[in-house]
Amino acid sequence: MAVLEYVRTIPTTARARRATGPGLALAGVATLVWSGSFVASRALHDSVPPVQAAFWRWIIALVAVAPLAARATWRQRALIRRHLGFLLLASLLGITVYNTLVNQAGLSTPAGNMGMIMAASPVLMAVYERLGGQRLGVRRTAGMLIACAGVLLLVSKGSLAPSFAAGDLWMVAAALSFASYSALLRRCPAELGGLAFLFTTFALGALMLAPVYGVSLAVQGGFAVRPGTAGPLVYVGVLSSAVAFFAWNKAIALIGAARAGVVYYLQPVCVALLSFALLGEATGPGQLLSMALILGGVVLGSRASR
Repeated sequence: MAVLEYVRTIPTTARARRATGPGLALAGVATLVWSGSFVASRALHDSVPPVQAAFWRWIIALVAVAPLAARATWRQRALIRRHLGFLLLASLLGITVYNTLVNQAGLSTPAGNMGMIMAASPVLMAVYERLGGQRLGVRRTAGMLIACAGVLLLVSKGSLAPSFAAGDLWMVAAALSFASYSALLRRCPAELGGLAFLFTTFALGALMLAPVYGVSLAVQGGFAVRPGTAGPLVYVGVLSSAVAFFAWNKAIALIGAARAGVVYYLQPVCVALLSFALLGEATGPGQLLSMALILGGVVLGSRASR
């Protein structure tokens, strides 16, 4: 029996090590795509109400994943009914609440403050895993703190005492929602396929948004469909939702929320680079120092503790 237990342990350890590279890569893909969504979403703040932007994001995402996921979702309908409570909670946190709160916060708080507050998400992910009995290790903890320092330096422009706007409270709630969603993914039923999970949560999330969407239409009116609104919505619906969420969910399944969360610190770096490439915004010495801290923290924190 002892030999049998030892043999069972070896493949698990080997699989965990082999999963590290793909898991980190998938987390990086999700982070990069979500960084681009900051640029795309800026075009919607003045033209599309936050709830309506969130609703149409998930409708577009549903259409994007339906050809690949609809049949698999139908085949697993009995399993979905069995775990409906879990799926409803995941949909509420990651689909309905999180993105709506981010859109709402963007109306009344600077992007720098949003980025700094959102940087709390990986810390919260690590806290969730630690409460669940997961040992983070010295390297991962140190990497998380170093990357967090870089994020604070980058988004605060050297000042660690930024002023908080009213919308910052919305962003705090968004960071908590995203971290809770990411931690919850570790409890996703192993037999539920990734595409079926994605399609189901998108559908449930959009369904929960529908009543609020109706209220927004009645109170605020609709928005004009033109390239300036349709383009960003397609980006956040197809890439930031269908592609990025699939990559993020898979990354967490492979390496856990804490390690994937460390990679998430790359988002301010990616946003800075995209802003320079697309908007021509200069990168100063302070930003370069911040990027060095963030990258160094990610490299250190992504390595398994020994």
